[in-house]
Amino acid sequence: MGLSPEHSASNLYCCEDVGDLGIWDNDTWISDLNLPLDFSEEINDDDDVEDDNNSLIDWLIDSEIHHIPLPDYLQRIRDHSIDPISRQNAINWILKVHEHYHFIPVTAYLTVNYLDRFLSSYPLPDGNGWPLQLLSVACLSLAAKMEELKVPHLIDLQNSEPKYVFNSSMILRMELLVMSNLKWRLRSVTPFDYLDYFVSKHPSSLGSPRNVFFTRTFSRASDLIFGTIRVTDFLSYSPSIIAAAAVILASGGGIDLSVADDQKSVTYYDKVNKVNVGACLLMRL
Repeated sequence: MGLSPEHSASNLYCCEDVGDLGIWDNDTWISDLNLPLDFSEEINDDDDVEDDNNSLIDWLIDSEIHHIPLPDYLQRIRDHSIDPISRQNAINWILKVHEHYHFIPVTAYLTVNYLDRFLSSYPLPDGNGWPLQLLSVACLSLAAKMEELKVPHLIDLQNSEPKYVFNSSMILRMELLVMSNLKWRLRSVTPFDYLDYFVSKHPSSLGSPRNVFFTRTFSRASDLIFGTIRVTDFLSYSPSIIAAAAVILASGGGIDLSVADDQKSVTYYDKVNKVNVGACLLMRL
């Protein structure tokens, strides 16, 4: 007979040292940077601001490696070492709750990011049972706390017909385990972090800030990025690559990735691998 969540929850926490739960490093919080995040504002020939914008994007790209699953994670899903159906069921539940509360898109993306990063380094004792459901609730709760202005109570967060319902104490303990396992890097780099900059650098965005093209492309690219959450193969691409491909598709295409210095080319491609962007585009976001 299987163990109940209440009886065996301690198995998930026995490896944790509470003394380690308050340690983080300098790249934990992107929000600590005193740099502009709205790249669509007019620069007014202020080279210092433009340099800050470029420096922030460079920093985000360099930081991506700290906010993605381990390199072999996708292959383990493909060979069923990690059950892809169980993972997909967890994501489906997360998206149902996300829709129910009208959370912003980045909350869903962060939730799945936390889930994948955790699963890539911490095997759960029961792939399709209560531990995965507990992990899903904890990841969603953490992401909502990071992004949402109003966060539901933990008991209310467990809607959309979950298989198991957990008390607040269990969820909070699981949150601690997740945060420790992720090395307290909760402000993950996501494709959404690049949209302002990438869209503003598109040739059709030049001119007045927040023009029609910018607004339309930004919205469409956000929808495309959100759609990648369900597709496992996008785990093989970094956030900046996904963002670049999404902006190209959202803008209507027409960008020649083989052109390096053409004035009509997109200037941010010196910051991303154009071959990988092209491959990502072939996946049809």
